[in-house]
Amino acid sequence: MELAIHNWMRAESLEHTLNRISKFDYTYLEIQGAPESYDAQKVNLQMDIYGIKCWGSVTLMLEERNLLAKDPAQRKMSVQYVKDVAKMVSDLGGSVISLVPATVGKIIPDATPEQEWEWAVEGVREVYKYTEELGVRIGIEPINRFETYFINRGAQALALAEEVGPNCGVCLDTFHMNIEEVDMFETMKKVGDRLVNFHVADNNRMAPGMGHLNWKKIIHTLREINYDKVLSVEFCAPLDRTPANPFPNSIETDPKELTAEQKKFLEDHGSSAITDEFYTMLTKKSMDTLTELLK
Repeated sequence: MELAIHNWMRAESLEHTLNRISKFDYTYLEIQGAPESYDAQKVNLQMDIYGIKCWGSVTLMLEERNLLAKDPAQRKMSVQYVKDVAKMVSDLGGSVISLVPATVGKIIPDATPEQEWEWAVEGVREVYKYTEELGVRIGIEPINRFETYFINRGAQALALAEEVGPNCGVCLDTFHMNIEEVDMFETMKKVGDRLVNFHVADNNRMAPGMGHLNWKKIIHTLREINYDKVLSVEFCAPLDRTPANPFPNSIETDPKELTAEQKKFLEDHGSSAITDEFYTMLTKKSMDTLTELLK
């Protein structure tokens, strides 16, 4: 297994991200699902300079993006967005997209469970046909109940993947599994060879090794199910604004590159703008914890 890291957790230039992760020997980047923000030719050149490859992308299902929306036009727009993310991944030589089918932060349904399931299958199938042509795999990602009401557990993601098609996969995330699964290790085994991507953060959404998750057992279970792909680091540090903050250097007081949309997205994830120093520490801690276990 090799290591990747996301770049949606801090607002900064792609070059700054690549420079940092190359110093800590990351192999891959899981680039944020913002195809309108990237020129594939330029990104490929930048990655070549730093010796980093694209692993894939995570869809940013914000605002009106929702594959199970009541409005057909909204569903159509959402399908096109996911296709655009898949095309970006293909152009960057990547392998996977992590897909959350519904809007992140939306916790009230639009229709009956049966109707929403039908819309979800229909939308993901349309994307799936396109990704099969591109050679990119979909990993349906369950996230916790406080961020979506639709797909929260591995069994739900697996059911959707099986209904979509034989090559549709699942992306599991240790942070979300710790909240939603009775036994995350049994979930990993149940998903089995449908597991196409694996996001890692500790129970508190800090870097692996900074919480109470059993990383030795997590790695052992992945090996047990013959998962030999990528561990994709996706911490999203919760910020402490009290005198009890153990990381007084963590909060960025003048976030120049943070857009209003990025600020809302991070705050919805219990975080906000963090300093380069703090982010770099989390990046290194993730690498140190995981490489020791992968030896």
